[in-house]
Parts: sequence; C-alpha cells; structure tokens
Amino acid sequence: MLRTAGASEILERRTRPLTITDARVVTRAEGDNPAKVFTGHAAVFDSRTAIGNPLRWGWYEEIAPGAFTKTLDEGDARFLVDHDSRLLVARVSAGDLRLAEDDIGLATTVDPLDEELSYVRDLVRNLEKRRITGMSFGFYVVRDEWSTIEVEVTGPDGKTTTEQADLRRLLELRLLEVSAVTFPAYEDTDAGLRKLADEVRAARGLPTDSAHTSEGERPAPGETTRDENDPAPADATRGSQREDERAHALVARYGLPRQ
Repeated sequence: MLRTAGASEILERRTRPLTITDARVVTRAEGDNPAKVFTGHAAVFDSRTAIGNPLRWGWYEEIAPGAFTKTLDEGDARFLVDHDSRLLVARVSAGDLRLAEDDIGLATTVDPLDEELSYVRDLVRNLEKRRITGMSFGFYVVRDEWSTIEVEVTGPDGKTTTEQADLRRLLELRLLEVSAVTFPAYEDTDAGLRKLADEVRAARGLPTDSAHTSEGERPAPGETTRDENDPAPADATRGSQREDERAHALVARYGLPRQ
C-alpha cells in the first residue's frame, strides 16, 4: 500500500558504515594550492537494512532507485557533521556540495573542503584516521510501500525456519541533509517510532487510537505481546539497551501492523 504523498511529518535518519558508503577524502591538484575533496555515498539503493528487530517489532527497509530524483531538483541540502546544523560543511546552493543519483545510490561530493573552518579540518583528520565511521542522511518520506516478506532464520539448534517480516520500500524522499557521523547505527526517538507506527496503521486503513503524549513525555509501557518464556529480543540497532527496551515496549503496545 502506498502512503499518500506528503503525509509523513516524521524526520527520519538512516546511516551506513563507511565500508559500505565508500566515503573518502582525496586531494585534487590545483596549481600551487591543492584542494581536498570529499566523495562517497550517503545512501545505497536496493540494500536491505534491518530497522530494529524485524522479526519482533521492526522492519526491513530498501531505498528504491530514483527516490531522490525530485528532491535533488527542488531542494537545497546541507552537508553536516553528526547532523549538527552548527557544523555546516557545505551546501548545494553555495556550490560546494554536489548530490546526484548513480548506479550505487546517492553520490555525495564536497569540493572543495573549506579547511579555513576548524571543524572541517577536524572532519578531514577524523576521516583520514577512520574516527568518523559512517555516512547518514536526514529525510521525510513522500511515498513508501509496505509488504510482507518471508525470511529464513537459523536457530541456535541449527534448524532453519521461515518467518514473516515487514518490508518498507522508500519510493520518494525529501532530503534535508547528509552527514558524516561518528556512530554508524540507526537512531530514532521513541516518539518518532510511535508516530511512524500510527502512520503505517493509517495508511493500511487500521485504527490509530493511541493518544500521543506531549514532547519529551515518556509513555507508560503496555503489556508485552510475547510469552514470558520467550527469549529477549535479539541485538537491536539502537544506541543502548535502555533505548531498545523503551522502543520494544512502545511497539508492543502500538505494534507495527502486518498485512
């Protein structure tokens, strides 16, 4: 089912390790003043990624080729460090940030890197030393498509079973910024995840009767949807076990619907 265009109001972020996004700094010879240039991919097309624990409360996700086409024609994205607007490295309208879709994904070039800015010098050094370990991008969803897929899972006993999981395919996005990031892991807020779950339910014609709390308020956890003898959720992609437990409680209460 397709989300209605423009319906999403949730700012989302996705991150990939540098080993996948091939980000690097190269030196471009320019007479007596060589300039350093950043190149890489902030997003990769058709690369299936686990958001949370897809077999319990999350989903798998893919970015479709062409998802950035319209936003690149209309937008004015920024290049930041760790999604911090105070650490502005480059901008499309300033001419030093180039974004384009290629066969891999969202190709990102900063040319030149302005090393008159101290934090850009820090960025270059941290990239060269592999202290900055990921590329990320912030976006709003314009159109997406959800489906149910079958996933083969091998248990601790070595037996393989087939499980069902949700697959979200991002068809059109509104890009705000790309970032070089220190922690290459998916991050989201509890409130954002809860609101996204409601949007998914609404898109599928299911009730969205959860009462949103005010910003910053932690909703009370609902009753668990798993048996007490079941094992705890597997490794999550959130920043800490506490955040994973909070997200698990939220989605157990307002669970991501399945078709």
